[in-house]
Amino acid sequence: MDKKYSKGKEMIDTIHPDASKALIENLKDIAPDLGRFVVEFAYGELYTRPGLDLKSRELATVAALTAMGNAGPQLRDHIEGALNVGCSREEIVEVIIQMVAYAGFPAAINGIEAAKEVFQKIG
Repeated sequence: MDKKYSKGKEMIDTIHPDASKALIENLKDIAPDLGRFVVEFAYGELYTRPGLDLKSRELATVAALTAMGNAGPQLRDHIEGALNVGCSREEIVEVIIQMVAYAGFPAAINGIEAAKEVFQKIG
């Protein structure tokens, strides 16, 4: 295992302890390189950069995925990830509401629905 993959695996396991294995397993039979790219690049390079803490990175990711409006499963995973690294429910809700100005009401409402699902799942 190379250094980028090891760093990425450690980071993804920190943020998404339940989902990281599923991501790699779900891609293994059809696109194993895609799973490796996610681990090495997104988590091994981007998430380990200095300058932002994990809470800030996860809030930025929740904002971006909310604004995109077409990445529901990833948004739910990153809402849970944000909670795992110490974001409060209020911070998550506020960053989603902030997206009204940039992505519109439908994207923000869908983001809030995703947050509601995650909050109910976690309890």
